[in-house]
Amino acid sequence: MDKAFAPVVRHSSKTNSSGQTFPPSSLNPSSLNSALFNSTSFSVTTSRKAAARAALVELNESSCNLLSECFRQFGIETIVMSGQAAERLHKEKFEACVLHLRSDPGRSEVAPLMEAARMSPSNSRCVIYGVGGNAQEAMRYSKYGINAMFQEPLERPAAMKLVRATQNLVLHEFRRYVRIPVMTEVSVVGEGVRFSASSIEMSSGGMSVKSPEDVSKGTNVEVAFSLLTLPRIAVRGTVTWRKPKSFGVRFDPADERRQKVKVWIDSYLEN
Repeated sequence: MDKAFAPVVRHSSKTNSSGQTFPPSSLNPSSLNSALFNSTSFSVTTSRKAAARAALVELNESSCNLLSECFRQFGIETIVMSGQAAERLHKEKFEACVLHLRSDPGRSEVAPLMEAARMSPSNSRCVIYGVGGNAQEAMRYSKYGINAMFQEPLERPAAMKLVRATQNLVLHEFRRYVRIPVMTEVSVVGEGVRFSASSIEMSSGGMSVKSPEDVSKGTNVEVAFSLLTLPRIAVRGTVTWRKPKSFGVRFDPADERRQKVKVWIDSYLEN
């Protein structure tokens, strides 16, 4: 990204003579509705030192202000990037990055930015958040393993819920994080049905899938997908729950192929 590293804006806290840390004053956000996370209450601590860094790449000022406030609530420092982002994502260490999926005039193509992060020795497992676009557009970048999506227009309640739901992964607090949010294309076949969908979350025991297709609870299926460094595999499973636009699949314990998913998740968390 940036050979002469463009100026960055660091949202830092102030410390008084007693060593107490006080966060900067709140910034005015807009409003959003997250489709993935339903919890509306959260308890946060704003006084701890930033334990991780999130790059906000080529976002407008209002989006940067809103997302900086959300990340700061969980002790995550934000770095605003405007130029030479690909080089910086490859060379500098970030625990997360936020990228807009639409290539508007004046904004870099997003694929090279994602590739720079995923090919970086330091950032290959960083949490990638997409902004804008629908699920179909997000699937264009599924090989880069987008972890979560902020919908536009950005709204503070939904943005805060999404950050809250994924903050343990950003902060490497894995003992409390058993599912990996990741968006990738999924092929579903079973009992007279065959369709394409997208993943929401992945665990060693199963996955949640986003799709409007009518699949009944108890249906036996085979799901096929790829995950970053994991080549495409197929695993048998059973639909264990169903919502209007999503369903859950529990992997068949007798299917040895699910061990490859477990190995990938263990590697992802250890990196």
